Amino acid sequence: MKIPLPSRANAARVGIVILIIGLLMPAAVSALTHDPSEDTSLERGTITETASDTTVIGVQGFNFRGATSQKKPARVVAVDRQGNLSWTHGTGGGTWFYDVDQLPNGNLLISSPRDGETVLFELDPDTRERVWQARFEMTDTHDIAYLGDDRIAIANMRAYNESTGVSDDRVVIYNRSTGEFTWEWYFRNHYPPSTDGGYSEDWTHVNDVDPIGDGRLLLSPRNFDQAIVVDIDSKEVVERLGSDGDYDVMQEQHNPDWLESETGTPTILVADSENDRVVEYAKENGEWVQTWEVGSESLTWPRDADRLPNGNTLVTDTINHRVIEITPTGEIVWEYYATWGPYDAERLGTAPESSGPTIRDMNATGSYSITGSANITAGGVTSNGVDSRITATFTGTPVEGPMTKFATRWAHVTPWLRPVWMSDWGLLWTLGAAVVGVVWTTGEVIVHRPLLASGRRVIASVRDRLDS
Repeated sequence: MKIPLPSRANAARVGIVILIIGLLMPAAVSALTHDPSEDTSLERGTITETASDTTVIGVQGFNFRGATSQKKPARVVAVDRQGNLSWTHGTGGGTWFYDVDQLPNGNLLISSPRDGETVLFELDPDTRERVWQARFEMTDTHDIAYLGDDRIAIANMRAYNESTGVSDDRVVIYNRSTGEFTWEWYFRNHYPPSTDGGYSEDWTHVNDVDPIGDGRLLLSPRNFDQAIVVDIDSKEVVERLGSDGDYDVMQEQHNPDWLESETGTPTILVADSENDRVVEYAKENGEWVQTWEVGSESLTWPRDADRLPNGNTLVTDTINHRVIEITPTGEIVWEYYATWGPYDAERLGTAPESSGPTIRDMNATGSYSITGSANITAGGVTSNGVDSRITATFTGTPVEGPMTKFATRWAHVTPWLRPVWMSDWGLLWTLGAAVVGVVWTTGEVIVHRPLLASGRRVIASVRDRLDS
């Protein structure tokens, strides 16, 4: 008996199914070989120098529609001088944790947005009890700062006014004794509406507010790619580093810190997040000059960098799920892995933010790689292969710029979206399978459109006969 051969159309369909299965195989392998114990790991990395005190880390975590992911938990973590876990504090229920600052009394002041509002609270680190708490109608707050005399500065981002179509992003000073706002500063009064493409739900993404000197605040409108100093009394912008879209200086930075050299030179240390580096600038003859760069080959979306009194820098390396203390030349002397997505780290016993010397005071200007990591894989299955392969492939080509930008965005965004058991390449091939499936389905609909139309006519005819 002669076996009939499949038609070309059916052969093509079989080939597409095989292709989709092949594209899904890396994700399947990741799921079958994944070790769940890696998802929420907290562990020490390289420790060659004992830390000066406890390190407290605000771990952002990830939640979706008000439910905290058990595999990407948000929490506050305290780590002792030798890199051992001391305690954790977390609440679940869609909570995020961002800024953590030590108050003069030794307690911790913490910012924790949840359910469309912001909760600020004071935590006793010994008992892990909240001794003070207040809720604000602020969708999101990444940074706060204690100014003394019960005053707290709050960076209020994502304050879009839907009724007017105008951004109400602002910085306020709140007096927790009286429960009143005593000072407000709106970005819209100092920037043209066209900045960063115009008003939006997240126009400025102001992610930092720090007091510097007497009567001044250092602010970080992340989406404007700049750090500014505002005089509290006059409300004027008196210093500015960077400008909107000038990515060579900074690109969507986090947590800039103000320093002054021994000679009084203004200096800014900043986690240059989208450029995957930490940089330092000094102001000379009215111009900001880069004096230090570290980590551009190994950091992935750093979001905090504090200069310690010993001259080292404490860096929160978010997508690598770790906090590292590095020397001026980039050597890691203390490292702790804190999944999922650490945001802020503070070394207790030091002043909030930076309190150490400038790079120039240490005669260490230059560009350095980071060395000495334990290279622990944290936060589930990870791979940096996709972004590095894209960058390597298109370097030196006419599309190097946009493809490098795409690779950076891939590295920063996809870890939040993919399941912890799925590798970087697994996500890419799964997306490829989805694209093939959509194209195939669309093609089938187009090819069979006459048959579908004929079927609809038959159904309509039958209905007409039944109705008659």
